[in-house]
Amino acid sequence: MRILIVEDSVLLREGLVRLLEDTGHEVVAALPDASALDETVDASAPDLCILDVRLPPTFVDEGIRAALSLRRRVPQLPLLVLSQYVEERYASDLITAQGVTAQGSAGPLGYLLKDRVADVAEFIESVERIAAGATVLDPEVVAQLLTRRNQDDRMLSLTDRERAVLAMIAEGKSNQAIAATLYLSAASVEKHITAIFQKLGLEPDESGNRRVLAAIAHLESTGLSGPQTAPARTGSAQTGTSR
Repeated sequence: MRILIVEDSVLLREGLVRLLEDTGHEVVAALPDASALDETVDASAPDLCILDVRLPPTFVDEGIRAALSLRRRVPQLPLLVLSQYVEERYASDLITAQGVTAQGSAGPLGYLLKDRVADVAEFIESVERIAAGATVLDPEVVAQLLTRRNQDDRMLSLTDRERAVLAMIAEGKSNQAIAATLYLSAASVEKHITAIFQKLGLEPDESGNRRVLAAIAHLESTGLSGPQTAPARTGSAQTGTSR
């Protein structure tokens, strides 16, 4: 896989280069800021772009703005954003920028805390899943987004069981994992997911984004006492774009 890195910290930048190259990937460029990002993307045609949220010169939101700009300009390019802390507003901006654009379905997205890089196997797995089409959200990001206060009336129509299933979709659990956790049959999980899609107004389409959009609706909902994502969970929340 051809990967472009934008990270101002020399130690982390060089560490990512070494880690990715040691696992068989090619780092086409490693930039200290986003000033030459567009030109580098055009010249190197990476398969994935990894960006820090905070970049020079102000170290406020340059990285997230660069990611959103890339999403508009090259919507199919998979993006992985790394952050020292959970930046709720930035994570929300990126997630809501998903979906269908004028140029087609937006590419896969990852938002991980930098601590995840320390677990080499988990980090590489996340990188490869994003490149393969998955949306990968750090469980801490999911947990904080669940506290937002933006009530969605559609969520009120869900049963307790449907909210439990939807919370697990937002965590990235597969249908099989949901069935095992809730002690349901695979058919029952499918039935609940179909009902969730219908109640949230998510009709079948060619983009295959209904599962991601359902997770976004859950993340944006607030004031509900449904299941919470466990912050102590060590793995990343991984949401495929099937169904």
